[in-house]
Amino acid sequence: MILFNSYISKFYILANADNFGIEDRKAEEALKWMNSYALENKKKFEAKLEGYLLITKNFGNFEIISWKGDWSVARNLIIKASNKLSTKVVESGYHQKDSFFLSLIGANKEIAKVYKKGTIIGNLILDKKSGKWITKSEKLI
Repeated sequence: MILFNSYISKFYILANADNFGIEDRKAEEALKWMNSYALENKKKFEAKLEGYLLITKNFGNFEIISWKGDWSVARNLIIKASNKLSTKVVESGYHQKDSFFLSLIGANKEIAKVYKKGTIIGNLILDKKSGKWITKSEKLI
């Protein structure tokens, strides 16, 4: 399995409204901080909890959030929240370059990075089942 760190050029980002997850015990606090930070700094971003968990064996459980706004702002805020609140977050939306068509029709797997305190600690391969993300495989870094 080829994953991020040494082969980043083999992946591209395909942003969705539900690319992010926040450690379940800190999700509400992180979401409140992210939304207020965006508002105070006039950034195009607003997020809410989706109401379900992404369950992992190695990293714990994550509340999935949906968001609207700018992808770069969303990505920066999720990583900042991880660092500022000392929590784990999931940033997905990565797909293998050779399967762009499959990703557009939803037929391939999504790849995600897991951060803790702003540093990548692992990777996940995700799939959707009944419209919700599920973990297919995990790798600690």
